[in-house]
Amino acid sequence: MFLSPVPAPLRRLRLLALLAIAAVTALTAAPAADARVPNDFVGLTSDDVFGGSQSYRNTNLSAQAAVGTGLLRQAFDWSTIETSPGHYNLARYDAYVSTAAAHGIKILPVLFNAPSFRAKGHGGHGTWPPASNAAYAAFAKVIVRRYGRNGTLWSSHPGIPKKAFTAYQIWNEPSLKVYWLRKPSARAYARMLKTVGRGIKSVDRRAEIVTAGLPNSFLGGSIPVFKYIQQLYRAGGKRYFDTLAFNAYARNSRELARLLNKLRKLMNKNHDRRAKIWITEIGWASSGPRSRFTVGSRRQASNISKSFAVIRKLRKRYRLRGVVYYSWRDLAPYPPQFRNMWGLHTGLLTRGGGTKRAFQAYKKAVSRLR
Repeated sequence: MFLSPVPAPLRRLRLLALLAIAAVTALTAAPAADARVPNDFVGLTSDDVFGGSQSYRNTNLSAQAAVGTGLLRQAFDWSTIETSPGHYNLARYDAYVSTAAAHGIKILPVLFNAPSFRAKGHGGHGTWPPASNAAYAAFAKVIVRRYGRNGTLWSSHPGIPKKAFTAYQIWNEPSLKVYWLRKPSARAYARMLKTVGRGIKSVDRRAEIVTAGLPNSFLGGSIPVFKYIQQLYRAGGKRYFDTLAFNAYARNSRELARLLNKLRKLMNKNHDRRAKIWITEIGWASSGPRSRFTVGSRRQASNISKSFAVIRKLRKRYRLRGVVYYSWRDLAPYPPQFRNMWGLHTGLLTRGGGTKRAFQAYKKAVSRLR
């Protein structure tokens, strides 16, 4: 819901915040070796790491790895990568992916946000889908060739631990008008999945195609999530993805369990028992504007503990692929509007770098999955 197309650059980290994170790293035990889930099962969103300095990245990635985080979900902003037709600049992403790999962390790329010369339209509040899915597929293939199983990043830098991309998330929350101007369409999204997914698999036939994270949102102009998923199946979408991503914001663990149950039943009803479910966003705010998900620091921690317990219990039965907590650290409002939103307050850390109760709850919940 709060994935920013162009992550805002962060201010230089203050010495106090660095010391706080360093202390977290020093005091945190490494996860157990006999993991019962894949190393990339538990992930975080951490736009601050992508936008931060190299020293900031190293400090925070160390802390994230130390509490059992094996994956970061990160937008790969098409508009900043394809700078002119057919010309791609990946220098910023090379540095980010390399540093994450050095800390043993894999990336789930969200391929998102067409450049103006590729977009279907202009203007309006939000993001337009691309005018050409073939152009989007060409962009996706650039990412696979650079960071995938046979990616040139790994062959040209043999000293970097190889954390190749194996899964690719196509777009972000297309059931919301803000991310699919002028009007969301599951049929149009199915066509996107078909073209872009086939493009990715033409480079890596074993690649895992992940749908955009689909949210249980009530925003005006959006399509209710289960209605949208049913429309996606009716459009033949099941042939074009391996994993259905769900941005599973819920008021508490009981609601989360109900949503997952409803989703799995809907998928099974559409003869898609093989497909996995990936919770690519979940989180609660400890402060900030009033919302269904602004719950205070104690309930934030409690919801993390109880919801991860639900995920642990339902993992095999519902074919859960993984869970991504949103997010590592509280953030400042995004320019240019600088609007405060509850999603800016879901961090395990405060904006100043101190740990919340949620940090310890996350650490313990992850250890119980191991």
